[in-house]
Amino acid sequence: MGELEGIGEAVTGGLLARAVEPAAGEAGDDGHTHENNCLNCGASLNGPYCSACGQKAHIHRSLRAFMGDFVAGLLNFEGKFWRTLPMLAWCPGDLTRRYIAGERARFISPVALYLFSVFLMFAVLNSTGAIDPDTEAVKSGVSTAVKEERAKIIELEMKRTAAKAAGQNLAAIDRKIAEENRDLAHLQRVQNGQVFQTDLDDSDQAPGWVKEAVKRGQENPELMVTGIQDAASKYSWLLIPFSAPFLWLLFPMSRRYRLYDHTVFVTYSLSFMMMLVIAGGLLVAGGYSGLASMLFFIPPIHMYRQLKGAYSLSRTSAVLRTFALVTFSFIAGTLFFLTAVAIGVL
Repeated sequence: MGELEGIGEAVTGGLLARAVEPAAGEAGDDGHTHENNCLNCGASLNGPYCSACGQKAHIHRSLRAFMGDFVAGLLNFEGKFWRTLPMLAWCPGDLTRRYIAGERARFISPVALYLFSVFLMFAVLNSTGAIDPDTEAVKSGVSTAVKEERAKIIELEMKRTAAKAAGQNLAAIDRKIAEENRDLAHLQRVQNGQVFQTDLDDSDQAPGWVKEAVKRGQENPELMVTGIQDAASKYSWLLIPFSAPFLWLLFPMSRRYRLYDHTVFVTYSLSFMMMLVIAGGLLVAGGYSGLASMLFFIPPIHMYRQLKGAYSLSRTSAVLRTFALVTFSFIAGTLFFLTAVAIGVL
């Protein structure tokens, strides 16, 4: 028994030694291995890559190799990124068509690009304070709107006085003054932090959960706004299933295009729109609000180019479908907004 135990210890020690410090011919000083079978799946190796799982045949176990893999992975992503982004901006239809046709290795997948865009959009908007209701920029904007509304009311009151002295009918100007006073009251409630102010009471027929949600909003509006923002970021993927069926309605009788094709179209399109939001947030933060407002004219043009290129449409057909797609986009955006509000409130 003692001899057997000694032999076992010797074998175990030899294996451990080879694992920690491989013998000559198995791995050199650079950590380069010379195996005949894949270290990942065990399949026989007949080339630089495993034919079964795709892993590299020879593994470099060194710090230099690790850094090389890191740089290669980074450059590979950047290469795809700089091939995808220009096409998404200038030739979105060509990008969509080529990805659907099978050119996957050259471009970032629509899902990966969408998730990256969502993350970057909320990071930029939060860092610039564009979606924070308690920032100085937002408060200053509300204060400016209140001053402008009061100036409008004063001007209308002066016109009313002049009209009354001239014996003119005051019904139209009175209605206008009443509307401006209502708008001013809403702005003042926002300025005072009463974003969710309402007149619901125990006598109303509204469901109990609605009253409870409104009560929480009145007590802590900042917390409710934060909840809605969190819901919008966590469930941003809902924009894709909300939008894809509307795009299918543009080609209801076509057997050439599948729902998958429409989903790829929608995902790339939404990624571009979020990048526009990022650009707008950065422009506003830099004090170029006027230039940022010009970005609102880009989405219809981008939709037209993507529709025309992805589905090989004529100009007339692409224009008509673009008008319909813009309308559908507002509907899908409204559905998503209401869903985010409901999740954030409840």
